[in-house]
Amino acid sequence: MTGNSWERVPIDPQSVDAPLSQSAIFLVLRVADGPDALATVCSVLGGLDDLVKTVGFRDLSARLSCIAGIGSDLWDRLHPGGKPRELKPFAPIKGTAHDAPSTPGDLLFHIRAERADLCFEFERLLLAALDTAVEMIDEVTGFRYFDARDLLGFVDGTANPAGPDLSASALVGDEDGDFAGGSYIVVQKYLHDMAAWGRVPTPLQEEIIGRTKIDNVEIDDDAAPRKSHKSLATIVDEQGVEHDILRDNMPFGRAGHGEFGTYFIGYSRYLWVIEKMLERMYVGDPAGAYDRLLDFSTPRTGTTFFAPPRPMLEAIAQGTAGAPAAG
Repeated sequence: MTGNSWERVPIDPQSVDAPLSQSAIFLVLRVADGPDALATVCSVLGGLDDLVKTVGFRDLSARLSCIAGIGSDLWDRLHPGGKPRELKPFAPIKGTAHDAPSTPGDLLFHIRAERADLCFEFERLLLAALDTAVEMIDEVTGFRYFDARDLLGFVDGTANPAGPDLSASALVGDEDGDFAGGSYIVVQKYLHDMAAWGRVPTPLQEEIIGRTKIDNVEIDDDAAPRKSHKSLATIVDEQGVEHDILRDNMPFGRAGHGEFGTYFIGYSRYLWVIEKMLERMYVGDPAGAYDRLLDFSTPRTGTTFFAPPRPMLEAIAQGTAGAPAAG
């Protein structure tokens, strides 16, 4: 097997590579017990593309898209015959100073568009179709903040892969050929202590993040006694190969309620890459030297999903996933 043999696998992924948008809605749902709920979910999953067309035709330039992710437990209910190699529930992390919780979730819908009203309309119709088959676990409406900054004031997502590197980083290849074109997804909802962060001098903020605040220039902290968020989130394997993930984080908030946050969503070819990134952030490298950003940003959720490629999503929707091919 060659290093780039994944490229020869015919795949039709969901819209993981959709451009970063101005608006987004993140829905995490639990699927009710019983066959009727499963049948409803399958029907909705099978009609997602049609629903995107129904809503999106109003303004094609708004680039409405939706990615469906399936959690480990629901995957077993929908498709008992096989499972992506690394798919499992989010593993909670006990850090040296901060913890990352694991929270429930069977379905993730990541809705994106350049217009908030299209995201809203899609969500409205989607939830109406799902009806009592699901229970809302979490609902977050995100927005693009100035020049792709988070509410802490720093540009977010600078290190995202682009071009051919995007697919190589975000989509499963022939290392798990039955699920090639799919993507592992990890979501975490972080709430920021803006008052505490505002008391930190800008030079120290930059040291914590690993980039300058105004012009977003990367800071070399290889020789520093304490690694930055940027360095701790950089994953290099034993062969010296750096592994990227695709982030589509979005700020969210309700100023009147004192709620300010970042919704982290990472797409990855390998789940272990995100797991290793989070381990380095919470445990530290070396152990104890955790990501100081966690002193100001607290995770409230943590859930793992798998976004199957379109043909597999359609097969799951039709109840034929895992069936032998005709002919």
